[in-house]
Amino acid sequence: MNDAPDPTLFAPALGGLELRARLLGQPHLEDYITFVQTRTVGGERADVRALADEWREANDHYYELERTEAGIADDIERLDVEPELAPLIAELQAQPRFSPAHDPLPSRFELVEAHRPVVSQQSVSLNFVETLKSGLGLAPSPERLFRFCQPIEPPQAPVRAQRLDDNHFLFSSDSSDFRAHDATLLRPAQILELAAADPMSAIVAVPVGFGSNVLHAIETDDRLILQNGYHRAYALRDLGITHAYCAVQTVTRRDELKLVAGEPVIEAPEFYCRAKRPPLLKDFFDPKIRKVLNVRRMSRMIEVKLEVREYQVVE
Repeated sequence: MNDAPDPTLFAPALGGLELRARLLGQPHLEDYITFVQTRTVGGERADVRALADEWREANDHYYELERTEAGIADDIERLDVEPELAPLIAELQAQPRFSPAHDPLPSRFELVEAHRPVVSQQSVSLNFVETLKSGLGLAPSPERLFRFCQPIEPPQAPVRAQRLDDNHFLFSSDSSDFRAHDATLLRPAQILELAAADPMSAIVAVPVGFGSNVLHAIETDDRLILQNGYHRAYALRDLGITHAYCAVQTVTRRDELKLVAGEPVIEAPEFYCRAKRPPLLKDFFDPKIRKVLNVRRMSRMIEVKLEVREYQVVE
């Protein structure tokens, strides 16, 4: 398979295209065919039989890796964080966004091998990886590396907001991390700049934004499953940096897994937690199971509709 990248496509918005490295050979063949047909340039004309053949070759390679690398996910090197980085950890934990992301289970920080975490995300944007690499360098200090892996205030992609009518809103962003957060009830004092003609008693807010975008993994069954920070981990591996600072939460039973894991892991816990040779981050660098594709950029859109009803009831 030809996975030689076209460097001209690393431009941030060239023709609405990007390069994505995608894993083959693991669940599921149908997902891979659909991805190529709907997302890649010329994918609607792709030879489905050829796609199935290359996926099958990658799947055969994984079977070979089960023999030669059985248990590799359970032998990831994990080191203590240097004491001098304690102030950075305290600064990060003091951020308002840190607690909601890590409250369900206790978390700690470790220095872990960058290429051995189990992965459930099947593709990464090489354009974004190049942007991350350009801001780090080849030999970062421990402090700089920590800030790269655990950014205090990660940059956010632009968000476009439209009001379609009185109670109908549309938000969009080019970031695949764009998401809606849980609705919340606020007091008027919490929104100081909100203007209203009449006195207010409460405010219903529907936040939209992004995830934490830091290196975060779940420890379960003696292995680490990467949850967030795929592009940062890929960038480190691509730069030849062997270890990364990672927030780790330990899961001791399947019910806890449902609180902190992503959907693919929740749907197939035995595969990601117990397979002899699950997909690892280093697989993105193996041409036998990785393919680089020219992909159409996709915008994520969040539509918010508010329905307000007023009642009178007899108490």
